[in-house]
Amino acid sequence: MLIFSLTACGGAAKKEIKTDAVATTQTSEETAQAPEQAANTVIKVGANITPHSEILEQAKPILEQKGITLEIVKLEDSITPNTGVIEGSLDANYFQHVPYLEQFNKENGSDLVSIGAIHYEPFGVYAGKTTDLSALPDGALIAVPNNVTNEARALLLLAQEGIIKLKDDAGINATVEDIVENPKNVEFKELAPEQLVAALPDVDVAVINGNYAIEGGLHVSQALAVEANDGLAAVTYGNIIATSKDKENDEALKVLVEVLQSEDISKFINDTYDGAVVPLN
Repeated sequence: MLIFSLTACGGAAKKEIKTDAVATTQTSEETAQAPEQAANTVIKVGANITPHSEILEQAKPILEQKGITLEIVKLEDSITPNTGVIEGSLDANYFQHVPYLEQFNKENGSDLVSIGAIHYEPFGVYAGKTTDLSALPDGALIAVPNNVTNEARALLLLAQEGIIKLKDDAGINATVEDIVENPKNVEFKELAPEQLVAALPDVDVAVINGNYAIEGGLHVSQALAVEANDGLAAVTYGNIIATSKDKENDEALKVLVEVLQSEDISKFINDTYDGAVVPLN
């Protein structure tokens, strides 16, 4: 019993020394990583599938090198990404522009904020039954997005092409009530943005968001008309990283924005989307 007791105590002492050594090694490693302020941080970002989640996938390995693990939650609607941030299941989202964000905040009493603009998706007019805007028939049916900010954007594009004329002060808040001239007596079919591509066979033309056009297999080069890159829309409708007010200074999210605005990501966007997605940095 005496021999066993001495052996057990000796084993315990040996084990304790080994544990201390491991702890010392871990402490040294932690010290070496100290300059990486966001080391071992996990951020969860909600994003539309195209192009947002695809762009985030390109940012993922770059963020990994900076000690940040990016989890991408792919969402197809335009409500869940914001409610997820509000409820805390998401740290941020990437799918919307500032006018939409402001409208959402107004309607829901929320205080989500933008922490950086990443890219711009030109709206396009795409052919349905009519393949030439100059041949648009009297009483033509035009499909447009059914949410306030994107419908205004569609109307501005139609005004740009001379199909309608809006009040001079309509701007980004334009509605059909602001139409002062409609020489072709066009009618509007309001649809959820994700339904516009599928509606093309049933309308003369549709004004479609860039991301939904891409998802539907359309190319900006096929559009009958596209928003001017130096127009009001390009300045106003940049797609942003949005988060909650209490996370707008979060270090990991700041790094995310920096990476998404980097030359590497800009090159990926330019090489991949053939003008349907335009980097803003």
